[in-house]
Amino acid sequence: MDETNKNVLGDCFTSAKALTESGVSHVPTRYILPPSQRPVLSPSIGTGSINLPVIDLSFLHDPLLRPSVIHEIEMACKAFGFFQVTNHGISSSVMRDALDAATGFFDLPAHEKMLLVSDDVHTPVRYGTSINHSIDSVHYWRDFIKHYSHPLSKWIDLWPSNPPCYKEKVGRYAEATHELHKQLMEAISESLGLEKSYLQEEIEEGSQVMAVNCYPACPEPEIALGMPPHSDFSSLTILLQSSQGLQIKDRNNNWISVPYIEGALIVQLGDQVEVMSNGVYKSVVHRVIVNKDVNRLSFASLHSLPMNKKISPAPQLVNENKPAAYGDFSFNDFLEYISRNDLTKQRFIDTVKKNKF
Repeated sequence: MDETNKNVLGDCFTSAKALTESGVSHVPTRYILPPSQRPVLSPSIGTGSINLPVIDLSFLHDPLLRPSVIHEIEMACKAFGFFQVTNHGISSSVMRDALDAATGFFDLPAHEKMLLVSDDVHTPVRYGTSINHSIDSVHYWRDFIKHYSHPLSKWIDLWPSNPPCYKEKVGRYAEATHELHKQLMEAISESLGLEKSYLQEEIEEGSQVMAVNCYPACPEPEIALGMPPHSDFSSLTILLQSSQGLQIKDRNNNWISVPYIEGALIVQLGDQVEVMSNGVYKSVVHRVIVNKDVNRLSFASLHSLPMNKKISPAPQLVNENKPAAYGDFSFNDFLEYISRNDLTKQRFIDTVKKNKF
């Protein structure tokens, strides 16, 4: 982005973090949601009879126990499009270091972060607020930095140079999540009755976008959101969070708060897996609520096929009784869509469905 455009953006840019730090007692009007879209904040949400799945991945490596883990993954994907994983192979120190580096970045002076600001969704490294603050009709209480992360050697030089530890610590976490994603996609392919090597080459060469999110304490969390309801374009999103704040929508259209589990990672099915599975699995609709007292950080690692590689229903999952329910799409198709459309008005996945169901 040239300096003129950056200056224009800078003139209309106020981060959520800056608002929190200024001590505002009310959210500005642009953040206020219509009443029908406001979250119901209650300690009882997400508790009670619904137990969200938590899967121990260490058993994947035991030939005798692997089938039972694959079955757990199948059940979780069918019921929720979501599960948490423990014993996933990423050390607590790597996860903690990534969160520390993110804290360091968001604590930088505003003028330094503004060097990376962009409203162009194609920019490989961009800092921003809300979703796209230059076009959002309602703003969301969130700051972020997004960067391409695979292959790491191609992109890391474009990442923030400050804090000095950022590239090393976040790079280590990005590489670890890429490896975890490969294992998870093998297991998900198996759970669908496909070979575990299905799309293996495309997955190895695929895209990884790391969305590092800061959800500052919000003075009026009952009338604002950190992120609106949406599903991810990706095959899978692997989420690391510093505290609770994610909610998923269940099959009865109820919002369920996802509990924070120390050391666990969250796995969310994206639109690419919904298409690949020909609708056997559905991408999970989720949103982020904010908190009056707590600053929340998250790393959403979005994994997809290469930028221009089209995903389509697996031929093995298409037959006379179950025709292809989706057209094909690529990551680039998704970027083109969000550059022209408001994701809060229509989900991208709905544009590639052949039949509504």
